[in-house]
Amino acid sequence: MKERLPKPPLSNLQRLRFLTTVDFPPFSYLDASGRLTGFHVDLARRICGELAIADVCQIQALPWSELDAALEGGQGEAILAGIAVTPESRGKYAFSRSYMQFPARFVMRKASALSEPLHDQLAGKFIGVIAGSAHERMLRAYFDGAIPITYNRDEAMLEEVRAGRLDGAFGDGMRLAFWLSGTDSASCCRFAGGPYLAPEYLGAGLAIAVRPENAVLADAFNFALHQIQVNGAFAELYLRYFPLGFY
Repeated sequence: MKERLPKPPLSNLQRLRFLTTVDFPPFSYLDASGRLTGFHVDLARRICGELAIADVCQIQALPWSELDAALEGGQGEAILAGIAVTPESRGKYAFSRSYMQFPARFVMRKASALSEPLHDQLAGKFIGVIAGSAHERMLRAYFDGAIPITYNRDEAMLEEVRAGRLDGAFGDGMRLAFWLSGTDSASCCRFAGGPYLAPEYLGAGLAIAVRPENAVLADAFNFALHQIQVNGAFAELYLRYFPLGFY
């Protein structure tokens, strides 16, 4: 059965100002001409279009450290800046549904990359992972035959994969996608298996935050996000800013 969400009435809304940052590429950043752009900026515009409130929609960029106070002080109605939904953040905000989750992925050299199912094939394989990370815990729990080799930096770990001294690496799909499409990888590698979504390790993803007393606005965002997903606009935005998809 297809999900159907009611469109909340927003006829009395005088302003919808999204608060975001300028230093979170490709989500929000200043382009060469000094114009605020990015995935979050375009997503905010799409949401306002779906809610038919483009005439009262605004976007303001602030330093990350000022977002909380700005929302609390009424400088904006919503934060669209990559806030993760956690038990702690739920105590401060009401949230929309998640608009993006970051799956865990394996990367391996193209010549030796494995295909699903990976669990048994990873037995005895040396897999790089960042020490103490959620990805290390997930690797040890879900792929217990693999031999984790821990690193403190992505760069050192991925260089070992590129050079063939590791069988693969396991980590954040978005970060790995940027490495695969960049010059540092020298086109050595590709994703293998996955993607793996595990909220118990990786959290519930990113969502739009509003003040707790403004939960009706979160409902409106849920409606708009659903419509954007159904009509293909979200996929268009995703591929514009993440041409090598991490899903």
